[in-house]
Amino acid sequence: MLGLHLGISLLGIDTSKTSGGDAPQKEIGKVKLMTKWLIHLFYYAICEEIVTNYRSKWIQVDFVKGSRTIANSCWACLLVCGATGFLPVGFSSCVGKDLTPGLSSEHIVFIPQGIVMCFYGIAGLFIGLYLWCTAFRNVGGGYNLFDKREGFLSIFRWGFPGNNRRICIRLVLKDVEAIGLESREGLYPRRLIYLKMRGRQNIPLTRIGESLTSGDMEEKAAEPARFPRVSIEGF
Repeated sequence: MLGLHLGISLLGIDTSKTSGGDAPQKEIGKVKLMTKWLIHLFYYAICEEIVTNYRSKWIQVDFVKGSRTIANSCWACLLVCGATGFLPVGFSSCVGKDLTPGLSSEHIVFIPQGIVMCFYGIAGLFIGLYLWCTAFRNVGGGYNLFDKREGFLSIFRWGFPGNNRRICIRLVLKDVEAIGLESREGLYPRRLIYLKMRGRQNIPLTRIGESLTSGDMEEKAAEPARFPRVSIEGF
């Protein structure tokens, strides 16, 4: 019930102006569906945060976090909830009538305040829905599989819906020359762990844009380097 009341308040539904003090059944159904979807999204995000790697004598699996994180889920919720407040107020200032109960546009002039609110509402709605879709699809997530017994390594990532939804690269373990570290400071810092392959381009092992400290990079690079017994470059 707490989640239902929270969803009603976020959507701006005024339950006090309806007969009997109850919101219409259609509105309650929409809120229940949205609340249930948000709970599932946060549950899967928490599961992604606590997932652990697997190691044995012959096999090592390192899981890579994708877009399904708690931070992305929170930002998506805040953006969508904020956009659903800005957009109706901007349209209300245009038509001269309050379209959403509880959100008054009496003191807002359509030019320029109303146009700006519509712009921010549309932009926030698109960005929030984009974050929701990438979090739901877990874009960028996957695993790195090292198999000593078969002598191969497999890199799997989830991509955007379409032909490249499943990205899988299978390589020979003997072709791994080293584990490389790339650290670039500045306005757009970049920290990356990659595979240095014989006769191939460097293959990233971590998600591009992932916030890693120097200690985290050394710790994450040590395990894949120890398993195939290769050196670490770029300290």
